[in-house]
Amino acid sequence: MTGNRIVPMAITHLERVMEIEKDSFSDPWSRGSFVSEITENPYAVYFVALEGELVIAYIGGWLLTGELHITNLAVDKDYRRRGIAERLIEKILLYSSNKGIKAATLEVRVSNISAINLYKKMGFIPVGSRPGYYLNNNEDALIMWKKY
Repeated sequence: MTGNRIVPMAITHLERVMEIEKDSFSDPWSRGSFVSEITENPYAVYFVALEGELVIAYIGGWLLTGELHITNLAVDKDYRRRGIAERLIEKILLYSSNKGIKAATLEVRVSNISAINLYKKMGFIPVGSRPGYYLNNNEDALIMWKKY
């Protein structure tokens, strides 16, 4: 990811964020949800990865009760398998660590093997599941945690 940079998400990034979101997820978040997260939620932190000025990936989470809950991570399909997701995870973990956070959690579809493998590579450990967590198809979520 040489030459790319990671910056806080802004409203100006949302057109591309929404394109990536809709292309990446069967049940995408709405634009309004992202607007609310980055403008109104005091617990939310979101970053985008840029190539030049083009948004190519993003990550977001909530800093709650001493924990980081990662809510979103997506990479544009043309930029996958280049280490961008790892850099975004490292960025949000460092940011949260600097805020005194000592653990991170996330949910991931049990069918999303590539994401599960990425999270394991980044030190997340599967600890349980949430049956029927994804409402659009009733798929279970794998709960993963990382202490740091």
